Amino acid sequence: MAKRDYYEVLEVSKSASADEIKKAYRKMALKYHPDKNPGDKEAEEKFKEAAEAYEVLSDENTKARYDQYGHAGMGGAGGFGGGGFGGMNMEDIFSQFGDIFGGHFGGGGFGGGQRQQMRGSNLRVRIKLNLEEMVNGTQKTIKVKRMKLAPGATSKTCTTCNGSGVQVKVMNTMFGQMQTQTHCGTCQGTGKIADKIPAGANAQGLIKEDDEVTINIPAGAREGIQLNVRGKGNDAPFGGTPGDLLVVVEEETDAQIKREGDNLHQELYVSFAEAALGTQKEIPTVGGKVKIKVDPGTQSGKILRLAGKGLPSIDSYGKGDMFVHINVWTPQKLTPEQKEFFENQLNKGEMVAEPSGKEKTFFDKVRDLFN
Repeated sequence: MAKRDYYEVLEVSKSASADEIKKAYRKMALKYHPDKNPGDKEAEEKFKEAAEAYEVLSDENTKARYDQYGHAGMGGAGGFGGGGFGGMNMEDIFSQFGDIFGGHFGGGGFGGGQRQQMRGSNLRVRIKLNLEEMVNGTQKTIKVKRMKLAPGATSKTCTTCNGSGVQVKVMNTMFGQMQTQTHCGTCQGTGKIADKIPAGANAQGLIKEDDEVTINIPAGAREGIQLNVRGKGNDAPFGGTPGDLLVVVEEETDAQIKREGDNLHQELYVSFAEAALGTQKEIPTVGGKVKIKVDPGTQSGKILRLAGKGLPSIDSYGKGDMFVHINVWTPQKLTPEQKEFFENQLNKGEMVAEPSGKEKTFFDKVRDLFN
């Protein structure tokens, strides 16, 4: 089933402000909240869908990427991500967006529960791809230093809140007693505190270790695209939800081929003789080497177009093209025999520049390139 547009999910326009998006999400979240719709699977899916839309549109960077590329530029099923929002459960959503619900339904837990589930912090790495990897997709295994729960680290029930994760305060006012409820300051709302901490671990029982992570890079990845590998960020203390690994794609510079959007460009040098008589040349493309024909009488500056030899479009089914720019190489040194040959040709009035008037100027070629 195709994903719905995130703006459609939250029933806002693309020009909606951050406050309008937040209010729209709160409205949807309250409408489809599981406490209000017990046992209703459709409402639960709509609740998750609204949370997914808000996760993207509430962040300035991901919103800009979504506005430009749509779902193709996002992490998740059918997009660029390594896990997507589909792997996020209800507790994940409450943990991330609990402040949206305010005092409704117990303030961010299932069934009115108050304990907050801790979530580990995200990690961000950069990964370089060459043009072939960007076109065809690839798989990369990288080493990441991440905080993991140290072997032997244990926790116990928080003595301040007795494991509830909240503290209740009663104040006497002129209107009578008022009761307020906040997250426990000792355990940060988790209901647990450290019991045994192994040597080398921090106060939360976490230790930094190397971990190998395999990342699937989809075809069509671009410079600046961010992939989301769920659960491969830092661990949370004592059984919380791990953070995510955010992988930012960088493009390696190619010595021969230059990218311009979905199109590719490269220079091809031919000799006087090859340009005059015609020839065949083998050139590299992202799909392997191909042979091209250089017609007799080819002029320097001619551009050959190889349709479909560029990059796949990120938001459509088409592909860009490869443009080969022909340059006729002028020899800088001639042998005595070569010099005599060219002098004889000039004396005979041969091999002189005789433009027909139909030759295209530089500006004509640029205009043709973009039409």
